[in-house]
Amino acid sequence: MVWSDAMVGYLRTAVLMAVMTALFMGVGYLLAGTTGIVLALVFAAGMNLFTWWNSDRMVLRMHGARLAEGPGTEGLRAMVADLARRADMPVPATYVIDTEQPNAFATGRNPDNAAVAVTTGLMRSLSREEVAGVIAHELAHIKNRDTLIMTITATFAGAISMLANFALFFGGRRDSPLGLIGTIAMMILAPLAAGLVQMAISRTREYEADRIGAEICGEPLWLASALQRIQGLASRIDNNAAERNPATAHMFIINPLHAHGYDNLFSTHPKTENRVAALEAMARGGHGGAAPRAAAPSGPWG
Repeated sequence: MVWSDAMVGYLRTAVLMAVMTALFMGVGYLLAGTTGIVLALVFAAGMNLFTWWNSDRMVLRMHGARLAEGPGTEGLRAMVADLARRADMPVPATYVIDTEQPNAFATGRNPDNAAVAVTTGLMRSLSREEVAGVIAHELAHIKNRDTLIMTITATFAGAISMLANFALFFGGRRDSPLGLIGTIAMMILAPLAAGLVQMAISRTREYEADRIGAEICGEPLWLASALQRIQGLASRIDNNAAERNPATAHMFIINPLHAHGYDNLFSTHPKTENRVAALEAMARGGHGGAAPRAAAPSGPWG
């Protein structure tokens, strides 16, 4: 059996999610034994249910996103609708964020309840072809349900940290098989491990969204060029809303926090050079061909 890049990506995400679940249950066990496991799962279910219904509105509100409507947004709305049709998916709501930093993200619990948000800096700084590549990337996240996956992993990471702090404060189980030192070490390391798993899932999904996005717009080099331009500008232009809400940084197409992240354990995004190289290889036919090239959208842009 030959494994495609998509199958490998999904398998990797499933394994990382299993690790996150095991960490969560492990902290619950150290806190209160088998009862702690049950309580941890109930707690996680409640948090995930809340974020499943409210995460999109919460994130859009955090970044001051406004619905793209009225003069100046016709071209953006037409582009999103055209690319959604090419991707054979519902047209998501389109939002605009008033910030000079070029960037974008997608949110929503499923393709029928999703939104794409782009910054005014993105619309002003990139060509229409590059913006089309960015929108296609975000549509790929929605189509793959990455927005839901990332919401769940963020919730798990936060819950693990909360449980670990609670356990440290109250001392955990006195009869833990790990002993006192082992229990303390576990409670310190579990939140760190959860954060690393969350970052690893983010990087995995970014590579896959690049590939699917290139297929949607039909030209991998549009997205490759956009990534390079956004990286160069985002590293010099502040995104104040993102700085105030760093937990949402993994949602953006490029890290908005001036972290200059490298492709290592502590990066929420893959190294841009690696993403560009993969897209260039795709354009050469090295990793499967893209769909027929889409014409750059015409009409008013703003």
